Amino acid sequence: MTILNGFTTDSTHALPLHVLDRDGFAAWNARQPAGVQAWLQHQQFTAAAGTAVLLPGDDGVAGAVLGVGDRADAYAYAHAPFALPAGSRWQLASELADADVANLQLGWGLGSYRFSRYRKPARLPAQLVATPAAEVRDVLAACLRVRDWVNTPTEDMGPQQLEDAARELAQAHGAELEAIVGDELLEQNFPTIHAVGRASHRAPRLIVLRWGQPDAPHLALVGKGVCFDTGGLDVKSADGMRNMKKDMGGAAHALALAGLVMARQLPVRLTLVVPAVENSIGPEAFRPGEVITTRKGITVEIDNTDAEGRLILCDALAYACEDKPDTLLDFATLTGAARIALGPDLPALFANDDTLARQWLDAGDATRDPVWRMPLWRPYLRYLHSGIADLANAGSRMAGSVTAALYLERFVDEGQKWAHLDVYAWNDSDRPGRPAGGEALALRSAWAMLKNRYGG
Repeated sequence: MTILNGFTTDSTHALPLHVLDRDGFAAWNARQPAGVQAWLQHQQFTAAAGTAVLLPGDDGVAGAVLGVGDRADAYAYAHAPFALPAGSRWQLASELADADVANLQLGWGLGSYRFSRYRKPARLPAQLVATPAAEVRDVLAACLRVRDWVNTPTEDMGPQQLEDAARELAQAHGAELEAIVGDELLEQNFPTIHAVGRASHRAPRLIVLRWGQPDAPHLALVGKGVCFDTGGLDVKSADGMRNMKKDMGGAAHALALAGLVMARQLPVRLTLVVPAVENSIGPEAFRPGEVITTRKGITVEIDNTDAEGRLILCDALAYACEDKPDTLLDFATLTGAARIALGPDLPALFANDDTLARQWLDAGDATRDPVWRMPLWRPYLRYLHSGIADLANAGSRMAGSVTAALYLERFVDEGQKWAHLDVYAWNDSDRPGRPAGGEALALRSAWAMLKNRYGG
């Protein structure tokens, strides 16, 4: 697991770091010696967002200026670790509000990340002389866990390894963990999880973590754990299959959020439910046209074996509802349609409760970790019509993310407060603070929403 890089407590030879935006730059620049002003003018430096410049001194470098935009956005600072010289040490020289310092630390940690399990990074990040506050550290650790888990190839992050990651979290926080594996899924009435995962040489499973006081408000988290998705017999193209190690990104988000809830001692009773499978091709693969009777008793005709995420989630959601939680959240890399509609950075939020949706939207605005609400437009259930079962698992190409959410809603009990996040969990290319690969999206806003909701 990646440790928090980019921080040091050793201030020896640390240089001053001035954090400025365009509005504050002119006044700061006017106070500098003529030589520094001339240097900055020649560099055409204006403290624009996402920029940095080294300041000259008698011994070479005398300091640096970091140009930032929105100070409430952690990513406004995330370019610093690789914009400044490798391994150099920096001490904050600007007076910043506590909230800005927290965002600086969070952004610095996010920007320092490189996935290093299989090769060493090309260079070290610059070091900030700071000890991140406890909550900043825990939030950062959760975000980096998501990145690590999603980046890890399936050979090292299959259903068993996902269970191992949950077990490690459970042991760290005194939680209980149960895993229902292989044919036990049929014995305990999880037929869709078994059907999707049965063709793999690695057994499917349902991972359940429980933590907290029995009399606390009950929070249930569910995450889609498809550790690799070939598409099944409706096989994906080569391009479509290339990054399908990331199809457990929903499980990674739910696991990381559960770890954060426990680390911060949020006053809830937590249940985490992760169905973990590989959707493989083989003699035991489930077939188009089959009808499966789900845990909830709803019959589902398999229209497309590549719509497998909603199949494993429907049994998991039905199970989570049996304890009647106060709030039910699920996370899933569910549809390409959500990415077509909203792009890679903006997760699609579906919710059957306006207050819950508004709380998450507001938290997204406050943390600059946004979600975008999409409609549960129930007339579109007609696209999931089956001629021989209660519904089909797929159908028309119309409104793909909406119909997927509507499918899930059929397995959520009436009156149950529920929100579903269709998340990409991936950066397609390198950007400052966002290296290509696995990404935590709306995890920070989910945490902020839960803190507001439960008084953490």
